[in-house]
Amino acid sequence: MKTEIFWKWFEENNEQLTMLDDQEEAVAKSLLNEMQKALESYCEGLTFEMGEQTPNGRTVTFSAEGDTDLFKYVTDLVEEAPDMDWWEFVAFKQPKGKGLKVMFDKYRFDTRKMYFTELENEESPDMVGLRVAMENPVEGDDDQLVGVYVTVEALIGEFDCATLIGYLDVCAIPNEPFKEGYKKMDDLPEFIEWFKNR
Repeated sequence: MKTEIFWKWFEENNEQLTMLDDQEEAVAKSLLNEMQKALESYCEGLTFEMGEQTPNGRTVTFSAEGDTDLFKYVTDLVEEAPDMDWWEFVAFKQPKGKGLKVMFDKYRFDTRKMYFTELENEESPDMVGLRVAMENPVEGDDDQLVGVYVTVEALIGEFDCATLIGYLDVCAIPNEPFKEGYKKMDDLPEFIEWFKNR
């Protein structure tokens, strides 16, 4: 699985990719599908996100979709990326800021209306457990739990989410969340930084 496989394809299609926004929708979609196939030729399980075009160029973010077994392939790919004008290549989904509204399946998660508390795990002291409090949680709904995980990932980034979050569950918001040790969900990035540096 050599990175050259992918980068050779990328360089050969650089001109078309640079003009992506000017292509017809079907042509652009086909090109992005080809890019995904080229990426899978290097390593199955990796994905990418094409950022919005800016005056300075465009960012491509490569992801292992949280699979830590594939993290090395993401970092190798970005480290061995060619130096190309217009393009910035990033390893792993980055934090998206605070005050997020995340759509997943039929659910919408608003981080401003969510809380979290830490669950200690003596067996894995280097990992953190999170209990996320939200409005109208549905007990036993795996899709909702995955959506909460996706929201956590959007707040703290793919790398920290996959390597530091060892357990996650969901509950209803207590009557007095702060008195019961909960923090605002938007404070999670600062908590994770504290956890890493403690």
